[in-house]
Amino acid sequence: MFVLELTYTAPLEAVDAVLDAHVAWLDEQYEKGLFLASGRKDPRDGGVILAVAADRAAIEEVAAGDPFTVAGVCAYRITEFTATKTAPALEPYRETLG
Repeated sequence: MFVLELTYTAPLEAVDAVLDAHVAWLDEQYEKGLFLASGRKDPRDGGVILAVAADRAAIEEVAAGDPFTVAGVCAYRITEFTATKTAPALEPYRETLG
């Protein structure tokens, strides 16, 4: 499981110019089953995505395709973690330590 933290590197006007494409990209990742939750940070200086993928390289590739990344309006910080405890709805993503 991964936490993707987006930090805007451009003024909000530049971010908003790419927002529709970013939302369409988010929808694609939800359809593929990669994203579990996402939203803006408060204050609005970026966002957070909770994601699942086979490995870090796969999630880095997904982040590189974000229209925000392509337009150069945000930077990603990707944190991988092992979800050993979850809410019941996230049980399919629960892992055990090996």
